[in-house]
Amino acid sequence: MKALHWMTLTLGSAALLTTACRQKPQQMTYPQTAKVDTVDVYFGTEVADPYRWLEDDNAPETKAWVAAQNQVTNEWFSQIPYRKDIADRLAQVWNYTSQGSPEQIGQLQFYFRHDGQQNHAVYYVKDLSTNEERVLIDPNLFSEDGTTSLASVSVSPDGQYVAYSTSKGGSDWREARIREVASGKDLDDHLQWIKFSGFNWDKEGFYYGRYAAPKAGDELSGSNQNQQLYYHWLNTPQEDDRLVYADPKNPKYMFSLELDKDFRYEFLYTSSSTNGNTFAFRPRNSKGDFVVADPDFSTNTVLAGVVDGKIWVYTNYEAPRYRLMAFDPAQPEQENWSEILPESKDVLKGVKLTKDYLLATYMVDVSSRLRVFDKKGSFLSEVELPGLGSVGGIQPVKDQNQFYFTFTSYTTPAQVLSYNIENAEMQEEFVPQVDFNPEDYTFKMVFVEAQDGAQVPLSIVHKKGLELNGQNPTLLYGYGGFNVVYSPRFDVRLLPWLENGGIYVNAHIRGGGEYGEDWYRAGTLLNKQRVFDDFILAAEHLIEQNYTQAEKLAIYGGSNGGLLVGAVANQRPELFQVALPAVGVMDMLRYQHFTIGWAWAGDYGRSDDSEEMFRYLYAYSPLHNIPEGSTFPATLVTTADHDDRVVPAHSFKYTAALQEKYKGSNPVLIRIETKAGHGAGKPLSMQIDEVADRWAFALFNMKEVYKK
Repeated sequence: MKALHWMTLTLGSAALLTTACRQKPQQMTYPQTAKVDTVDVYFGTEVADPYRWLEDDNAPETKAWVAAQNQVTNEWFSQIPYRKDIADRLAQVWNYTSQGSPEQIGQLQFYFRHDGQQNHAVYYVKDLSTNEERVLIDPNLFSEDGTTSLASVSVSPDGQYVAYSTSKGGSDWREARIREVASGKDLDDHLQWIKFSGFNWDKEGFYYGRYAAPKAGDELSGSNQNQQLYYHWLNTPQEDDRLVYADPKNPKYMFSLELDKDFRYEFLYTSSSTNGNTFAFRPRNSKGDFVVADPDFSTNTVLAGVVDGKIWVYTNYEAPRYRLMAFDPAQPEQENWSEILPESKDVLKGVKLTKDYLLATYMVDVSSRLRVFDKKGSFLSEVELPGLGSVGGIQPVKDQNQFYFTFTSYTTPAQVLSYNIENAEMQEEFVPQVDFNPEDYTFKMVFVEAQDGAQVPLSIVHKKGLELNGQNPTLLYGYGGFNVVYSPRFDVRLLPWLENGGIYVNAHIRGGGEYGEDWYRAGTLLNKQRVFDDFILAAEHLIEQNYTQAEKLAIYGGSNGGLLVGAVANQRPELFQVALPAVGVMDMLRYQHFTIGWAWAGDYGRSDDSEEMFRYLYAYSPLHNIPEGSTFPATLVTTADHDDRVVPAHSFKYTAALQEKYKGSNPVLIRIETKAGHGAGKPLSMQIDEVADRWAFALFNMKEVYKK
């Protein structure tokens, strides 16, 4: 049994946090973090965990530690003369109106808009017959301090209702209500304990996933097990909801259910700790079992639509770069599937159906392509986009051959466009006005060759005419996990950095989905070190090509990207001047024991899986590989007290260990946000403060100044 290979020995009890401080060079002082004699034994290897007590974020001792660390951090920031200038510029440049792609149902359009000053974007409805627009949901009214956000919305097929969920303090837990569109008033319906779920409507209500109510005091974490699918009828209490599907024998499975646009079938997705899902279906309102069409958890299969009685699916089944396939509901076995769009050299990222056409989004060297096919799969045309960038928010208009979408690039703020396939006509629906000149900046992509021959793309953005003299402050960003792609997109947060002569680089390393499933799998499990090697290669290339030097290079990443930053800072501390790990996964031996951490095992593996997996994780875990000595980047760790995805204990323990082991003069600080979570839903004011601190910290430690 696996459990026999792993146990915990607790040799002492937690000591209280003391007020003693230890002196650092240049008068850096940190709170003395108490240590406990806790040792874990993995396959005969003892691993000390002296800061285990920081895992209890509700304990008074932990709260005192958080307050003490924040005090040190705030005092350190008081010495930077231009920190407020950066915040002021962020507030100024962020002050522009942005809008999302509209969802059109009949004569109604639904969309988000942000005026550039509000804490949260507002949800609008527009009647096209009268051109009247009005606010439907304003999340800025949810709470006085702006920490309750609008997490999701879902419009009923007839456009009469909107189901919406809210998040408090950035938590993944959701509460849901239903708003009547015509009156703008909420029904009495109130749904709780929803997590990792949307709302999928049919004619009378919607399907959603929820968990049992957690025990008192455990609201921020909960078990994250035994999710159940329910159906909710309008104007009924939650206790009357119908249980649709559950699998108590597999408590870590998660489910979602959707219907085709004509409500003929229910499609069930089941996922677990792999980055894939099973795909099953049954006739709507059937009491029979679901028929499994794709039983493999390691593949992704998603409904594209039902066409002429055939079920169309977007899938990477035997196609690492994805394809579009169809099958007869009477013969769902994969050997009976037929191709509509075969796999190609370009990655198929998604498929949408219009009245008469098939619209496919491809990714070519990280940038988007839009291609139009007929419903037999024959290529017709490519939609001419404004440039190299990213397409998102594709919203076909029902029973028409028109669709809305957004386009953005590193120098193009997200604009809303519409396209009529019949006459190939593109129209600008919304173009934001931002206080910067895109013509002043340039974006290029270069490729660096890894040891195994892989060509790793780097997106590089900076001012035109910038001299490559090795003196430019450079921000290198990476993620490298979970099949995620950070494609070209405008990010207003970067403008103060770029305006100040800085360079921004996005490293599209293995572990992401830039080139399909093979590129992703090449950075998982026992291949994870390749992710770090790719990122280090990117840093070395920037220095070799005279973009920058080690003393002017900052690295930044969040969540899985925080793990990346922590790992490479340990492995090559001399290569970077600044490290900015945000909400990172830092304890690779225990991550699976917190909230939803167990679901990441498909990417990481677990320390209790096998001795080989333990030793591999132990060799790169940021918490366990901090080098002792006087060489390490200036480090600003950021996290939040309500993060119930990557719990703050990761950052707490990592910071405590780093402050203990590092003997040099660079600051090692942690910035802990209160009433905030993993990142989504933060009020604008909180975002501005956090970004200003991040850029100020980086520039100050590069001995750079910020020029207003």
